[in-house]
Amino acid sequence: MLFLLPPSETKLDGGSGTSGLDLTALSFSQLGDVRRDVTSRLLALSSDREAAMSALKLGPRLAGEVDRNLAVESSPTLPALARYTGVLFDPVGVAELDESGWRWAHRHIAVHSALFGLVRAGDPIPAYRLSHDSRLPEASLKSTWSAPVASLLAEVVDEGEFVVDLRSEGYVALGPAPRPGSAFVRVVSDAAGRRRALNHFNKKSKGLLVRRLLEDRPELVDLDDLLEWARWAGILLEPSVGGELALVSESLLGVARQVTGTGPTL
Repeated sequence: MLFLLPPSETKLDGGSGTSGLDLTALSFSQLGDVRRDVTSRLLALSSDREAAMSALKLGPRLAGEVDRNLAVESSPTLPALARYTGVLFDPVGVAELDESGWRWAHRHIAVHSALFGLVRAGDPIPAYRLSHDSRLPEASLKSTWSAPVASLLAEVVDEGEFVVDLRSEGYVALGPAPRPGSAFVRVVSDAAGRRRALNHFNKKSKGLLVRRLLEDRPELVDLDDLLEWARWAGILLEPSVGGELALVSESLLGVARQVTGTGPTL
């Protein structure tokens, strides 16, 4: 089973080990040509600071993000799951992962980067700034990535792997997963017996779900396995309309208490 995450705007600086981007070291080598193309276009854009800030929707305080992009081929790398920070990734607890946890994460978790396409949790990537709605020269990111990523996900499903899609809809547009063979997860609240889709706590709930997965490291093959594990874990994850899965945020309060010790309201 493969869990797809969206990336985050915020990323850690620095890294350890060998410095410098090596596109051949990334998983899903089928995306290699597109990765080289997008990286080249990002570097060309970044050579004009004013144009880059406009295309990346950056204000003056974020001008340093252009410098990050200019150094994207030579700056230090970190495993993808450790590179991203923010509301979704902070609850995951990457710093607590042992070697076995990293193996499980690398096998079962992928992040959909606007720069690199799909990368596995342990793939070494540099800090960068590029979002699904950023404007690069020559072609949109949607027209660049959609067909290659969709084709890759179809291959994954054809090989018998079920895809659990935790991406935002903006990243789904950069490469939809095939149905059947995948399920899109929508975070909902079940307050007062009425369900409604969540925006603000959407990312945090997904991060808490991933944390619990990394703690249990279940061997999951199909959707029934996932739903059975969720029931055992006390997480409300249920089939919904259109082949989607509804993740009830309140059922993750126990995981939130483990993370913060206080059990914040989701």
